Amino acid sequence: MKQYKRSTRIGEQILRDVSSLLERELAEKLSGLVTFTHVRVSSDLRYATIYYSVLGSGEQEERAAGYLERERKRIRHQIGQGLHLRNIPEITFKFDPSVKEGIRIERLLNEIKADTSQ
Repeated sequence: MKQYKRSTRIGEQILRDVSSLLERELAEKLSGLVTFTHVRVSSDLRYATIYYSVLGSGEQEERAAGYLERERKRIRHQIGQGLHLRNIPEITFKFDPSVKEGIRIERLLNEIKADTSQ
């Protein structure tokens, strides 16, 4: 059986918690689709970086970033209630452009396919 680092397991739990916590809140406050892609937790469990993606306009990305930054302490507190740790990791949010880039590349590939089939 494969052994996982504790920081990986904590990161997976944080991802589940933050996704369920903010699923309804973000849907109500923001018109773009916000997805949490992954979480990196430092090996000493003191810091967690939560990566997110927004499908929408640049304005929607800015509003999502502003909301997450404003609510960071409250989100940390809520996540901490589900984790059984002595110290709750300090969280930061970072935008993850990979989903948007994947959509752009797929669109380009479809255009190439359409051009070659003509």
